[in-house]
Amino acid sequence: MTTGNTTRSEVHGHEHRDVSGGWLRPAVFGAMDGLVTNVSLIAGVGGGGATAHTIVLTGLAGLAAGAFSMAAGEYVSVSSQNELIYAEVAKERHELEHNAVAEQAELAGMLRDRGVSPATARQAAAEISAHPEKALAVHALEELGVDPGDLPSPVVAAGASLASFAIGALIPLLPYLFGLHLLWFALGLAAVAAVFGGGMVSRLTDRPFWRGALRQLVLGAVAAGITYLIGMAVGHIA
Repeated sequence: MTTGNTTRSEVHGHEHRDVSGGWLRPAVFGAMDGLVTNVSLIAGVGGGGATAHTIVLTGLAGLAAGAFSMAAGEYVSVSSQNELIYAEVAKERHELEHNAVAEQAELAGMLRDRGVSPATARQAAAEISAHPEKALAVHALEELGVDPGDLPSPVVAAGASLASFAIGALIPLLPYLFGLHLLWFALGLAAVAAVFGGGMVSRLTDRPFWRGALRQLVLGAVAAGITYLIGMAVGHIA
């Protein structure tokens, strides 16, 4: 049974999450989100002339709020994706139970499309269809692109997102936490982290290190620059 409810992008996104049990993508991008979010907050309040105490308070509040927000969003996203897949698999199970002949013929057709000879395709489809759970797994994999028994965990994804966001958000705060109340030093440390993190993201996708490093550095610099200018403007008005 072929449905239009599961898009190719959703399937590919799910497959990427499965690469590392559902934690790698939210961990990597959570760290980058945390870094950009908090360095922007720190740049904004620092540009407005805030004291070191206010900068630390703002940074810690941004860390906590952002980490829990990211975790909640990731949990809902992965849970919703899994629920969609469960619904599609349930439809497939219903078709296998109530329209077994047509489903077997459909499976044989899919095997032929993969280059299997018609006779072998019919025999293989018959053998697979004799075992309902195996047949369901094959149909789900062929038609939906997923393995129903190997879906990412919403809890793992949420936990990875929370922890990595917190780590990324902590980096620009470190100088202030250790008594070095220099905004430029915090921004420089964040820039180094952005280069390293962006480069590692590129390596995960088999792209050149420098491309991801430069992209992340530019995006982070633009975000921090805008909030710094906003902070300066508000600080002068106040």
